[in-house]
Amino acid sequence: MAESRTYPHGVPSWIETEQPDPGAARTFYGELFGWAYEDRPGGYTIARLGGREVAGLIEAGRQPGGEGAGWNTYISVDDADGTVKRVRDTGGRILAEPQEVGPAGRSALCVDPLGARFGLWQPGMRLGVQATNEPGAWNFGNLHTPDPQRSTAFYSTVFGWSLDDVGFATMIRVPGYGDHLASTTDPDIHERQSGVGVPPGFADAVGWLVPGEQGQPAHWHVVFTVADRDASVEIVERSGGTVLSSDKSEWSRTAVVRDPWGAEFTVSQFAPESNG
Repeated sequence: MAESRTYPHGVPSWIETEQPDPGAARTFYGELFGWAYEDRPGGYTIARLGGREVAGLIEAGRQPGGEGAGWNTYISVDDADGTVKRVRDTGGRILAEPQEVGPAGRSALCVDPLGARFGLWQPGMRLGVQATNEPGAWNFGNLHTPDPQRSTAFYSTVFGWSLDDVGFATMIRVPGYGDHLASTTDPDIHERQSGVGVPPGFADAVGWLVPGEQGQPAHWHVVFTVADRDASVEIVERSGGTVLSSDKSEWSRTAVVRDPWGAEFTVSQFAPESNG
């Protein structure tokens, strides 16, 4: 059996979508990403890809601070209570105090000083997302903020992040995460990422900081890996969703989309030689 994926303190480890029509949302994301579902007590649904946990789904309005459909990002912590104190001391707010989620773990909901909502996850039996960086699975969590300097100060203090300007973007790193992956689920990560064009420290990357447009509220945005961006966009549109924008870079072909109920996310195809 493959080793379970674990997440050190400060690494985003879980995502969930809040939906006004959970049944219809299950159909939408199942068709788009190939997910199957397992119902858990309390109205929570676990999405699985190839039998591995990949996301959560919950009815909109059951989480504090939610406003209709959306995606939530949770950050792994060693001590939820201690991290909540640091969030408060650094200018953030707490929407839901740490609470036990049965044997799965311990969670809390917070808001950073710019207004971006995020969760804390102290793992118990649920270690975090087990399928990542493959078609149908979570790729990265991106922090959109109108004040990058203020956001950097907050998250660096609370979680020990390093934020590096790599020219085309600002990379969020948890120092030592690459070594953790190399010693657990990804022994070849350093060799694989030693090529030309890979930013130094990329093995430690856990997301990207994106400067927001003036007036745009701060928020966390999820990115999913897909095998074919255009095929995924076709499914989104056929299923009642909307394509907001598309882009291509040296490494990927992406599209920002909105599901039929208003939750926005990005689909990303790794395509270093398919940008023509």
